[in-house]
Amino acid sequence: MKIIKNILAAIGLVCLSGLFIFAVQSDNISTEKPVSDSEVSNSQQLVNDYNVYAIPIPDDLNFAGEKMPLEDPDILERMDRELLVNTYWQSNGLLMFKRAEKYFPIIEPILKKNGIPEDFKYLAVIESGLTNAVSPAGARGVWQIMPATGRENGLEVNSNVDERYHLEMATEVACKYLLKSKQDLGSWTLAAAAYNAGNAGVSRRLEEQDVKDYYDLLLGEETGRYIFRIVALKEILSHPKKYGFNFTSEDLYKTIPTYKVEVDTAVTDFTKFAQRYGINYKILKIHNPWLREPKLNNSSRKKYFIEIPKEGYYPSKP
Repeated sequence: MKIIKNILAAIGLVCLSGLFIFAVQSDNISTEKPVSDSEVSNSQQLVNDYNVYAIPIPDDLNFAGEKMPLEDPDILERMDRELLVNTYWQSNGLLMFKRAEKYFPIIEPILKKNGIPEDFKYLAVIESGLTNAVSPAGARGVWQIMPATGRENGLEVNSNVDERYHLEMATEVACKYLLKSKQDLGSWTLAAAAYNAGNAGVSRRLEEQDVKDYYDLLLGEETGRYIFRIVALKEILSHPKKYGFNFTSEDLYKTIPTYKVEVDTAVTDFTKFAQRYGINYKILKIHNPWLREPKLNNSSRKKYFIEIPKEGYYPSKP
């Protein structure tokens, strides 16, 4: 009986607390400044001015000249998803325009020299957002190269120097990988998918499902979206006004001209090294992210080329 009384008493306290809270809230509401007609009108105008539209899908979408079969309803829906997601993720989209202006001029000539279609620059966009990204699996840099792949293709990868962060060198490695994938798998679309899932993984799924084309494969979420994301970014970055992106050339990031300094010895202090060229350690690292420590061991006396920005692009230091 005593337990029941205690329970009832507790319930009563809760009810009273609820009434007290409600009363306080009611008092707060009653003392708020009334919303004027003009404020309501302005708010309504903002709502009226913001609209979200369905996006017509161009009927000539392709990757590296290989047509996307949009007559297939599954392909159409998957392409629609990526166009919607990337068009209405406006802040990310604008950043891609800004970074592309800075990094595409470095990537494009290397792709061309190696016979890789220019569309593969958009693969770098979806891999890393054109940043020196780090993946949970251990991939690094703009091209998201794994340690073993880097070493197999001639990159130095250790705690002191990691050339996966060297954009030109990493782009060369990506080209080698893509050329082999194209040779093994037969199409640029499958080669791009293999960049995500591996040559062996894509080959196995083609054999298991007895098909020859990426668009006929049932794949996991990431690889299944991969080509569609690339094509969506290609379409948007190629037609900014069409997808509602407004900017001027002054809004975009610029490639800062540099010159190379050859180093074939150890460097014990990159802060002092940078100061000799009129810059600080931070700026040195911005242009040479592959230097992973504030010193260079170089016991083998290997030749390295360190990028130094030309004068006039950073504020001069006293």
